[in-house]
Amino acid sequence: MTAEQLPKARVRRRRLFRLVWVVPVIALGVAAWLVWQHMRSMGPEVQIRFSDATGVRIGQTPVNYRGVQIGEVSGIALTDDRKQALVKVRLHKSAEPLATEGALFWIVRPQIGLNQVTGLSTVLSGPEIQLLPGKGETAQKAFAGLDNPPAALGMPGLRLILRAQSPKGIRTSTPVNYRGVEVGMVHKVELAPNSVSADIHVLIHSRYAPLVRAGSAFWNSSGVRVEGGILKGIELEIESLRTLYTGAIEFATPSEKAPRVKSGTVFFLYDKPKDEWLAWSAKIPLGGAQEKVAQEKPGQDAAAGASKAPGKEKPLPEKPAPAESAPPAN
Repeated sequence: MTAEQLPKARVRRRRLFRLVWVVPVIALGVAAWLVWQHMRSMGPEVQIRFSDATGVRIGQTPVNYRGVQIGEVSGIALTDDRKQALVKVRLHKSAEPLATEGALFWIVRPQIGLNQVTGLSTVLSGPEIQLLPGKGETAQKAFAGLDNPPAALGMPGLRLILRAQSPKGIRTSTPVNYRGVEVGMVHKVELAPNSVSADIHVLIHSRYAPLVRAGSAFWNSSGVRVEGGILKGIELEIESLRTLYTGAIEFATPSEKAPRVKSGTVFFLYDKPKDEWLAWSAKIPLGGAQEKVAQEKPGQDAAAGASKAPGKEKPLPEKPAPAESAPPAN
């Protein structure tokens, strides 16, 4: 084979970009966009101290507010003194204004009792952390978690203090009744400042707040009352099976003309009612009913269950209950 017959090499230029790289480049771009979106939605990380964090899991336990997930548990550890569990929570960017001074956190677990059944949604999914925003405006990174869900916290209404020597059968969530209808609840029981008696903090729902007036009487209607004698035998009185477990508080108001009371008013809680209290029958329009009657019949007298015209209405003076409603402070 001569030199003229030798084949000549053909040189090809390699393409810098091939179609085979299109899919990886698109996947990389989508991944970068997802990472950027995730970083953009990330809010602050807060630390919550709980006495017990049983069931809380990293990356699985959500933080909810009004039924909407606003964060997730990102870490669990013990405090430096090893007496509490330190739960780290990563909030969403939209929930950043909720983590302010006064915010409350608690763990929701299933609870079953005669009074109420709560947290059943966490039986299969596991516990969740609930948040109640604080009223402060200063951002905060560390919080002390509650051991139990707050009762009546953040709910509008009339807040009263009932002072008793011994609050038998009264506990958190005990109902407060008026003529057998639940109009409020107990949200806290503690010793009085002088430690001589107990203070029962109750919330009367806004609609029923007009029922509490100066001179109203409160008594403990929990448990079983047994009365007996040689001639009349034994009388057994039970309010209901529910009151045996939760307890109950009843109250009555002498007159609709008595002035309304302010939040923080102290009343004394009696062990049993007097006969005259049971005979009281004040005709007091409820909050919503009073406004409706005022719009429909502005000319009727307030004592008949209606209000006068808005321009002529004279608001009842608000002052605390008379001295006999509360025991003297020691």
